Amino acid sequence: MEAYILDWLNLLLRWLHVITAIAWIGSSFYFVWLDNSLVQPTDPELKEKGVGGELWAVHGGGFYNPQKYLLAPRQLPEHLHWFYWESYSTWLSGFALFSLLYLFNANVFLVDRNVFDMSGSMAGGTAVAFLVFNWLIYDAICSSIGDRPNADRLVNILVGLQVVVSVWAACHLFSGRAAFLISGASLATIMSANVLVWIIPGQRKMVASMRAGQAPDPIHGKRGKQRSVHNTYFTLPVLFAMLSNHYSMTYSAPHNWLVLLMIMAAGALIRQFFVLRHKGVYNWWYPGVAVALLLGVAVGLSPMMRDKPVPAALHHKEAAAPAAPTATAAAEGAAKTDAAPAPAAAAAAGGFAQVQQVIEARCIQCHSAKPTLMPVPGKGVLLDSKEHISQHAQQIYQQAVVQKSMPLGNMTNITDDERAMIGKWFEAGAAVN
Repeated sequence: MEAYILDWLNLLLRWLHVITAIAWIGSSFYFVWLDNSLVQPTDPELKEKGVGGELWAVHGGGFYNPQKYLLAPRQLPEHLHWFYWESYSTWLSGFALFSLLYLFNANVFLVDRNVFDMSGSMAGGTAVAFLVFNWLIYDAICSSIGDRPNADRLVNILVGLQVVVSVWAACHLFSGRAAFLISGASLATIMSANVLVWIIPGQRKMVASMRAGQAPDPIHGKRGKQRSVHNTYFTLPVLFAMLSNHYSMTYSAPHNWLVLLMIMAAGALIRQFFVLRHKGVYNWWYPGVAVALLLGVAVGLSPMMRDKPVPAALHHKEAAAPAAPTATAAAEGAAKTDAAPAPAAAAAAGGFAQVQQVIEARCIQCHSAKPTLMPVPGKGVLLDSKEHISQHAQQIYQQAVVQKSMPLGNMTNITDDERAMIGKWFEAGAAVN
């Protein structure tokens, strides 16, 4: 029953997160498009009112005429619509989902002891600190340099370097799957914090000045604009990081940090193309380079390339031989993984008895009625009987053989021979007798 409740919480939180993210990204993309599509008004009355740009549009059977003032209208309307709950709701729902799935099962989902040996509690604390410190570093860069004349390029370079270092560090601290998610969550935290700490407070100060009959300080608009520009380039990289957990060939790759950076760079370049396109500029070099980066990653991760021998010195730690469970892992409740691997002859045969032996040694720690590596069975999947193994044969084959994403972080030290045995068994019909 507990697993069923957790599955519903997972579903509802994920649904809420997607809904609020669509609302936030949609409004953000719309205003970037609008800001870059405005034209100077020709109507003298609009110029007299201080309108710096306008746009005529048709949508849904109606005509719209949005206008942007150079700084602010001479007299504020009584009611103003503020765009901020979309941002806050997206971050809060995302962090709740991250807590439910990752922080509460940190020893399983965050830790890969072949990458960095730490306890589950340390991994959870490090993950939260990662979000906080990434924001503090980013904010320090923008706050200390951003107000200087012509400093945008320097700020952008430093922020880019921060992203590179952050992604590298995440992929050398956490399991690949978690590292990708945490890297995206760090950027998402920066985006939402920009709205909370700078964009909305700056707008409130401008409104307060006008209601007091004072001229608003343009520095608030400049700072908000800078943070909004960063947010729009972070968006596509964040979306990929959020989706990456479905594609283990990316986060389980050797040098996965470089894979993530290349895909994030492709997303930023694609976004740049559309930002320029809103201004009537079509620079096809941006999507061209983005496609080249994606093709390079796809080719580099292809089975044909990955099966080639690689010098041991170039392998990522994840490619190293599985390490024996540590005392820390035992203290965290890690299951015993000292069952002997199936002999080579059995692996070649791929019979069910041998497959069941592997599953009992490597899988039921997370997929049994009383798992030892997590409080409830992972995804509600049980593999502790012949009937359950038969029921989930397709999932076993996909996760353990094709994608090699299970066991998580290979905590139970499954071998390539054992994966091959499962593959032979499934491809022969997945018989259980």
